Amino acid sequence: MKVFNLLVVAMLAGGVANAQTHVEPEIALKMLNAQQQQFEQGIVKVADNVFTAVGYHGANTSMIVGNDGVIIIDTLFGPTSASKAAEAFRQYSNKPVKAIIYTHSHGDHIGGASAFLDGEQPDIYATESFGSAEGVNKAVDPVKMKRNVRQFGRKLSQSESTNRGVAPANTHDSDRGKGFLPPTVTVPGSGLKTTIAGVEIEFHIGPGETDDAMFIWLPKEKVLFAGDNFYSSFPNLYAIRGTAYRNVLSWSNSVAKMAEFQPQVVVPGHTMPIRGQTAATTALKDYSEAIRSVYDQTVRGINAGKGPDQLAHEVKLPEHLQDKPYLIEFYGSVPHAVRAIYAGLLGWYDGNPTTLNPLEPKLKARKIADLAGGTMKLTEHMKSALEEKDYQWALELADHVKWLDDGDLKLARSVKIKALRGLAAREYNAPNRNYYLSYANELESGQLSEVWF
Repeated sequence: MKVFNLLVVAMLAGGVANAQTHVEPEIALKMLNAQQQQFEQGIVKVADNVFTAVGYHGANTSMIVGNDGVIIIDTLFGPTSASKAAEAFRQYSNKPVKAIIYTHSHGDHIGGASAFLDGEQPDIYATESFGSAEGVNKAVDPVKMKRNVRQFGRKLSQSESTNRGVAPANTHDSDRGKGFLPPTVTVPGSGLKTTIAGVEIEFHIGPGETDDAMFIWLPKEKVLFAGDNFYSSFPNLYAIRGTAYRNVLSWSNSVAKMAEFQPQVVVPGHTMPIRGQTAATTALKDYSEAIRSVYDQTVRGINAGKGPDQLAHEVKLPEHLQDKPYLIEFYGSVPHAVRAIYAGLLGWYDGNPTTLNPLEPKLKARKIADLAGGTMKLTEHMKSALEEKDYQWALELADHVKWLDDGDLKLARSVKIKALRGLAAREYNAPNRNYYLSYANELESGQLSEVWF
């Protein structure tokens, strides 16, 4: 059964309830397993002289065969995965690499360049702003690394792992970035049209998931390489590992610009290429519209005085886009996008004076417990929420109980672990699922502090 049919079945069955990406556990697992088809390892021939390697790591790498050499677009995470893709490419051409192109500076697209070389030093193309993918928030790298491990489920057991939404779960990561080669040719802000190895090729600046992104167009073959501004999932307009604000409006505009080319094939940064002019162009138009719709709805809500918590539950994709297989929330999430847009445009404060100087967590927990009739009563409510499979409420109550001097910290921890696993089982959004399970494992093993940060 196709992925979008599974989602429709889940909705009709009443599977989506308290969270936008929650369905019954068996449906969630079927959906994630079906999504695996998007990154099954293999070489996809997208045109007579164009080949894309899918599933050799999380991202895609592509080869364009020219007269006296080849062009490589993106180079995977490290030389181990890249060398396997390079070897697979050699079935189609043994010509030397004349150029390498980085669509943007995320590590899974630039770390394996050295594996494609065979003596010659090729030109390496990137944008003027190359290297700005993660913004300037290096000061918080320590916590971002922890959250990165959770988001991608890097430490989950085989039985817990499904995938990463737009990538397989198990990838070779120990050589991260060891094959990176710095750019030697800068693509100007106005873009670039040139010929490499006899291949007419165009570089178009297209900020979106990163500010340093560009997309590549082959005018004769009508093949478009989208980088990470398009892949088969609702886009990750905000990554829960922690990212600087991604300019959502620019992202939508960049994808709309791609659609104007009416490609015969669109090659995403992750997941399978989409072939056929109608299918490829429609996918890009829908993608741009989906991003813009979430942005516009959020802005309207902001100007109506609504806060991020309310908007995160109200904003939805337009009905005619909800069953599109490339817009199902396997990777990005509409509620996360809404919160990111709100914070990106207005900062943390929601305009409600109640939240201007909220109570500190320990004092608030004490008052909630008193309101419930005491710590024992609050603890009973927490246990009842878990028994009733009201997992989000159980989590929130556990976070109050943990602050109480007379609270049962061990019980609160146990409830939180079980509630996290209950939520994870219902999630078809891979980052959410991975984060829930990873955090539960950290709690259970005692890796986290007493306040569970």
